[in-house]
Amino acid sequence: MLPRVLPESIARIEALPADATVLDVGGWACPLVRATTVLDQMPYETRGLYGCNGDPAEERFTADTWVCHDICAREPFPFDDDAFDIVVCSHTLEDVRDPVWVAGELSRIGRAGYVEVPSRLQEQSWGVNGPYVGWSHHHWLIDVDQAAEHIDFVFKLHALHHPGPTGWAFSARFAEALSERERVSTLWWDGAFSARERFFEDVNALVEWLAEPVRAHGARDPVAPRGDRRARLARRLGLRGV
Repeated sequence: MLPRVLPESIARIEALPADATVLDVGGWACPLVRATTVLDQMPYETRGLYGCNGDPAEERFTADTWVCHDICAREPFPFDDDAFDIVVCSHTLEDVRDPVWVAGELSRIGRAGYVEVPSRLQEQSWGVNGPYVGWSHHHWLIDVDQAAEHIDFVFKLHALHHPGPTGWAFSARFAEALSERERVSTLWWDGAFSARERFFEDVNALVEWLAEPVRAHGARDPVAPRGDRRARLARRLGLRGV
């Protein structure tokens, strides 16, 4: 999956008034052409590794409005509070070391915004881009709650890649059958949104959380394991207390 924004979301952003200010955070590989400003660690001249989001002939940002900045540097983004009408951050938070900090800055500098990340349906599937679960370079499993305008980030455990049935992973066939919309989770927020790194002190709660999507969608994936494997899953995690 290339870092492209859902077409219906692009259409919604492009329908904004012509004078609306739009910031694309982390857009280097596939910038949003409707953005009036882009914030990324990589330079303007190297943009577009995977093309762009929208018609390249309609690119609104320029070299002068492309701002180079490490978004996880724990330094405030170089913009005032509520500086932009909308802030877009697509297929970036799953890659970075401190997504909670980034989320806080998105809320600070935007009056509203849009976040797009891989869904757990995809990130907990085998064979997405190799012989492992999900994307090899992603650090987080992410839950998005649109109603609460909130995002939870859970560290992506290496144990997810344990071979054989585990109870928390979909098959590669399931991943291939996902629609474009099912491969992502999205959040439209107004004013601000909240985010946290979620920790599990209770082993059983962690195992239950990992198994939730597989159990909920298992009927669509005949290869997905069945039954209660809580203790076995916990042992494979290298955890005690079950």
